[in-house]
Amino acid sequence: MFAPRDPDEYLLGTERRVIRVRRHWACLLWDIFEAAALLTAAVLLSQLVPGDVAIVQNILWYAALIILLRFAYFVIEWWVERIVVTDKRFMMTSGVFVTKVAMMPVTKVTDLTYERSMNGRMLGYGTLVVESAGQIQALNKIEYLPRPEEVYDAISELVFGDKKAQAERFSMIKAQRAARGKKMVP
Repeated sequence: MFAPRDPDEYLLGTERRVIRVRRHWACLLWDIFEAAALLTAAVLLSQLVPGDVAIVQNILWYAALIILLRFAYFVIEWWVERIVVTDKRFMMTSGVFVTKVAMMPVTKVTDLTYERSMNGRMLGYGTLVVESAGQIQALNKIEYLPRPEEVYDAISELVFGDKKAQAERFSMIKAQRAARGKKMVP
């Protein structure tokens, strides 16, 4: 009841999921550094404050607890966010308490670019820039995307590839699922 919905629950029966990823863990690096620095400062201040000043000690330890809870929230938020690409649309689901679903049809894509910084090349992430016909969409820039070359190739195939071959491949997947007994919604 309180858990966010699985992004696959938003898919139509006629859609084929091509990609489903979450952002690269590197998007949490600043939060990790910040939490570690603040916790270190709280512990050092706790050691410097005399033991007979209990109220200051308590405040420092409650501050450390708040820092840890804040970091845990960022990790949960990262874990819940998903980027899904189907043969019909791009979709990003996010939100721990309030679910947000951003969507853009694949047919609106006019240009696709991916960028990789030096850190991105070392850690395995990149930025995907999706442009549409004169409009700024909710999914125009997806940062910290893992394996950006594979994602770029798959999306390029969807947007600019042979539609007939894609339809045949999708019908073969539907036939294989039917043969295994998995239910497909018409």
